[in-house]
Amino acid sequence: MSAFIEPPTRIPLFLKAGILLAEKITGKPMLPARLLAWYPKAALGSAALEGLVAHHDGKLNKRILKLVRLSASFAAGCPFCIDMNSAEWSEAGLVVAEIRALQEEADPESVPSLSTREKLAVRYARLISSTPLRFPPEYIGELTANFTEREIVVLASTAAQVNYWARLIQALGIPPAGFSDVCPIMSQRHASSPGGRSKV
Repeated sequence: MSAFIEPPTRIPLFLKAGILLAEKITGKPMLPARLLAWYPKAALGSAALEGLVAHHDGKLNKRILKLVRLSASFAAGCPFCIDMNSAEWSEAGLVVAEIRALQEEADPESVPSLSTREKLAVRYARLISSTPLRFPPEYIGELTANFTEREIVVLASTAAQVNYWARLIQALGIPPAGFSDVCPIMSQRHASSPGGRSKV
């Protein structure tokens, strides 16, 4: 399975250095970056967006932000995003039951190991990743009662960043890269699906 287009045969040196470094760190070919080299401005903008994404911010720890990224990835139906964001899921403190709930788009309320804040964050990621965008006033009341203004911006921008990549990657036909080969909970439905937006 290959992308809709091939990467350019010549990549500007200032982009090639970053791509090679990313590939050395991940041990995987970074096809999204290589394809974006056709338009260096898009490559640089995307790199800046990726480089500034939050992985831990105050009380928003690695676990809750991993839940947000995975929730958005499943909601966007992006196989590459699911593959990348499910890497190291257990190291982030997630358990199989939680991933299955995200994968099956179950009600987070049915997962006892998720805290109140985590359940609200998962729902927020799903709402942000849904079409049309709707944010029930009663839910926003719960969100603002449980998160600070800064935390809400971090959650919103994290989910939005996943959605940016989901749309771009699927628009270019980029297949999963194998980041989550050892993940035992990936379903065929998401691993091979071309996409589709969830509704909350």
